[in-house]
Amino acid sequence: MQLKQISGWLVLGSVVILSGCSSVVTEGSSAAAGVAGTALASKLTNNAAVATGIGLGVQAATRAGVQYQQRKVHGEAQDAIAIAAGSLAVGAVASWQVIHSLPIQDNERGRVTVSRVIASQGMSCKEIVFSVDGLVDKASKPTSEFYMATICQAGPAWKWASAEPATERWGALQ
Repeated sequence: MQLKQISGWLVLGSVVILSGCSSVVTEGSSAAAGVAGTALASKLTNNAAVATGIGLGVQAATRAGVQYQQRKVHGEAQDAIAIAAGSLAVGAVASWQVIHSLPIQDNERGRVTVSRVIASQGMSCKEIVFSVDGLVDKASKPTSEFYMATICQAGPAWKWASAEPATERWGALQ
């Protein structure tokens, strides 16, 4: 095996092992894509401009794929919270938890309450306050962080309706 291939596999292995940290996943996959793009480009061409284009293309495609998966994982958490809050009356509290289909983020748990109902002309929405109390599989004293969002009823289901839900929590990726 060539040195480039070995280092690419090492970077990729590190990303998989440390996949619980989203910044490691984002930056690690970008680095792995850069290594893979370089290896691919060196096989296809000796032209530096073409090789650079191939490398940047592979890196951009990888970053877009990682961001798509992060949005999907965040959607799973948002759906879990919306489902738990959907049947609550104002002031009632329920527990929520999420087990992610792709382990690029921790499985979390918390509580949710409805602070007010917003209903008018066939729209049924709720303003909610939710906490993130820790990891699903770890019993510990909660170190709660609290966030606010809005959910709305879409047919029989309750769905996340906030345009910018807790940007600090999920960053720019919803």
